[in-house]
Amino acid sequence: MYSVFYCAVSQRLILAQEVTVNADVSESAPSGFFQILFSGGTPGVIIIVLLLLLSVYSAYLIVDHFLTIRRSDLIPDGLADIVRQSLITGDIRGAQQACKEKPSFLAFVLMHGIAELEFGWSAVEKSLEDALAEQSARLFRKIEYLSVIGNIAPMIGLLGTVIGMIMAFQNVASTQGTASAPQLAEGIYQALVTTVGGLIVAIPSIGAFAVFRNRIDQFVAEAAYVTQHVFAPLRRRPKRNGASS
Repeated sequence: MYSVFYCAVSQRLILAQEVTVNADVSESAPSGFFQILFSGGTPGVIIIVLLLLLSVYSAYLIVDHFLTIRRSDLIPDGLADIVRQSLITGDIRGAQQACKEKPSFLAFVLMHGIAELEFGWSAVEKSLEDALAEQSARLFRKIEYLSVIGNIAPMIGLLGTVIGMIMAFQNVASTQGTASAPQLAEGIYQALVTTVGGLIVAIPSIGAFAVFRNRIDQFVAEAAYVTQHVFAPLRRRPKRNGASS
């Protein structure tokens, strides 16, 4: 009888201790989004702030590129037709003026071709190719920052996770293994927050970079086709000794 009573009392004490431990853990564990976000201590907060800054800069770049890398800005409507007609009639100054009135990717390429008209078609073609390569490289450099952010953000998040894991296991070592499983799990999930933050920043950045890269490839190919069409009437003309006005 006494043994049964002792066992019942022991079970009740164990259950009470477990309830107390779980209550302490639930009270100490952060529950809100921002509490979890900034629960990784000073190193975690620094890394989260850095990721937030990268996310803001990435959002700015995405909006800016959507507003500037557009067909209407790179290849203005009507410019190719005006320049082509001016070259057919020999109005070189008119072609140059049309390009100056609509500064753009296409205008830059056409101006380089017009500048080489007096040296023949071979010189014009070479100048067009060089101008296209220069302008396309400039556009690719412009969007390269998105790729950089997409590559370094997960690395920064992983750095925060590694630091958090080191601190969690250091706590286990300092307590000589007496730390409970909930306490260890809390330290681990706090450390993983930075990895999640890095991925949240990286995924949109890499996706936007891919979209803009494809758009630039498309616009460069279209600009190359348009310039060939503009200068097509001059291919078989004899070498010019001077530009007509």
